[in-house]
Order: sequence, then structure tokens, then C-alpha cells
Amino acid sequence: MLLKIQERFKEKFGGEAITVRSPGRINLIGEHTDYNGGFVLPAAIDKYAYVAVSHRRDNLIHLYSESYQEFHNSDVNQLETSEKGWPNYVLGVVDQFVKKGYQINGFNLYLDGDIPTGAGLSSSAAVECATAYALAKLFNINIDRMELALLAQKAEHVFAGVRCGIMDQFASVFGKEDHVVKLDCNTLDYKYVPLNLEGYQLVLLNSNVKHKLAESAYNDRRSQCEQGLKWVQEHHPEINTISEATVAQLKKYVLPKDENVYRKCNYILAENARLEGVIEDLKSGDSKALGEKLYQTHQGLSEEYEVSCKELDFLVNKTKQLPQVLGARMMGGGFGGCTINLVANDFISDFEQIMKTAYDSKFEHQLSVYAVNISSGTSELKAEEKLKIHEV
Repeated sequence: MLLKIQERFKEKFGGEAITVRSPGRINLIGEHTDYNGGFVLPAAIDKYAYVAVSHRRDNLIHLYSESYQEFHNSDVNQLETSEKGWPNYVLGVVDQFVKKGYQINGFNLYLDGDIPTGAGLSSSAAVECATAYALAKLFNINIDRMELALLAQKAEHVFAGVRCGIMDQFASVFGKEDHVVKLDCNTLDYKYVPLNLEGYQLVLLNSNVKHKLAESAYNDRRSQCEQGLKWVQEHHPEINTISEATVAQLKKYVLPKDENVYRKCNYILAENARLEGVIEDLKSGDSKALGEKLYQTHQGLSEEYEVSCKELDFLVNKTKQLPQVLGARMMGGGFGGCTINLVANDFISDFEQIMKTAYDSKFEHQLSVYAVNISSGTSELKAEEKLKIHEV
């Protein structure tokens, strides 16, 4: 893959290039807590966006996407969004560098990757982070990893038009091999937690559906949690996010006003508590208890937060018939995308066949299966690293 990128870059642009990769991510637990000031537990995975860049002698930007098999040209001094879509994840990063006063000149950029798009694995964040890291290297810009993640997030807000939280870019930049990251989405404090899953592996099942309800329901959930927070703040103005509230406060100030809003807010508190429990399970190596919490989270997402769908519920419920699967839940915004599953190592092949057969016979979409390993975050790939990886 890495040698291919160098060769393809030379074919499209000529010369040598700085090559960077940035991973996609999973979130072990902590769903919909990010925009509610709670905790998340993401990890970078061994699927990447790859970016190769080189200088130009002018202020033009020449991009090429391997996935879309097309070029796109722009100008550093006249940045505009593109109807093509994919260039915006690159141009948005350039726009942020320019707005921050960093010196950016023309460059060539080649883009490739193996992160499945539309699967909830944050392929767009990986592209943004790889681009930001590569351009910082190319133009000798001194920027730390936190600023890089925040810059990439802002790029998605402005040029891609997606008001994402910080988790995706953070996980892509700060990922650490064989670790998850406990991130406080309110303060951005974080710490690494070893991912101890001896005998088991994380396997993703991509439903390959995305229901139209996803965007409107997501906005509704945000509004409901914001309303619950306002009702609590009428009595406790010192509380800044719903994650800082207590169950007793929700019962006293929210439940009498709106039971539906109460259930949404109560899910957030329960999910934050489950996340703390999962960290203890990882520390003690109790994969069974971890799996049970994954099932509990899915139940909460499906019945309380109401962001699941029939395809995701089917996949999770089917795993309960398989003793070699300790836990499963939907992952991401909801109404489609992936489930994350904790599967015995010696059962993965059988698991894939069983789940594909069951899903494909019931739904018109075919199931995609990805066994993932936990990797490190954004990094430059140098010649000796490329050779070593290629030989393996």
C-alpha cells in the first residue's frame, strides 16, 4: 500500500513526497455523550487515510483522489468549496491554516485510503488530520497535536458543513496502539487505558444502510438534552452540561415537565457511568463484564435514546444467540452504520459467515465485516518504515 502511494504520486505529479497516514476510529463505549459534555472511549484502528504532498513553485493546489479517480485544482489565495465533496476535507484544512496566519504556498496532494466510507469510522476526520499533519511538515509549521485536531475539526465545520464534535479528530491524532483513550469532551483532558481483550477481538458489522431520519433525529436529541439542561440550570446555574447533573436532579426538575426529555438525559448519565465501569473491566481483564455493558448501551440507545433501527437491532439481537460473542452494540450517530462486537478469536470466521447469511437473507443490503486492531495516531511514514512494513 505504501509503495503504491509513492509510485502513484510520481505518476500523477512526479518527484518525491512527504507521506502521512491518519487512522479511522471506533468508539468502544460512550455514545452521544460527546456533545453533552460527557466521556468517550475511542481508539484509532488499522485502517487509514494516506496523504502524499510536495511543493509547487506557484500558489496552485493540485489534488488527486484515488478513490474518486479524479483531479481537483484550486488556489491558495482563492479557496472555495467544491461540489465534488471530497476536496473540501483537504481545502478546509488549508483554509484554517491560512486564517490562522500560517504561510501556505502551492502544493500537490495525492489522497488514498482503506477506511470504508459511510461506516461511521470517521474517514473524513482521518483525511483532515492526515492533510493537516502533512502540510505542517511540508511548510515547517510548528503545531502541536491538540491544535492540529482542533484545526481539523474546524475545517469540517466550515468547508464540509458538518458540526461534528472533537472525538473523531482527537482519536485519529492521539490514538495509541493497543489503547483506548478516555476523553473528557468538556475539558479535553484525556488519559490512555490499555485495551486488554485477551482471547477476543473487536469486529465491526457494517449494515450498509443510512436512514434519512438520522440527521433530523440527531438534532432532536441534541435539543432535548439542551432543554433538560436548561430546566436543571433554573435551580442549579453552576451546572454547565447535562453530564454534570445527577439522576435525582433529573427526576426533580425534568421528569415532571417532560418524560421523553427525562429519558434522553437519563441515558446520558447512565452511559457516562457505564464508561467508568468499562475502564475498570479493562483494568481487571473482565471481558465478560465489558460485553454485558455493550449490550446495556445498545438497549439504552435503542429504547431510551431511540437512535437505532431494525437493521442494527437485528444484528445485536442475533449475537445474543452466539456464546462466543460477549457483547455488541450499535456505534455512531445511529439509524445505520456499524455495530461493534466482542468476538472470540477462534470464532471470527464462523461469526462472519453466520452474520452475513442471517442479515443478507432478511435485508436487501449486504453485510460488510471488518476485524480491527487498535493502532497509533497520525504519523509521517519514512523510507525505512515503508520498507519494513512492506516486508512484513
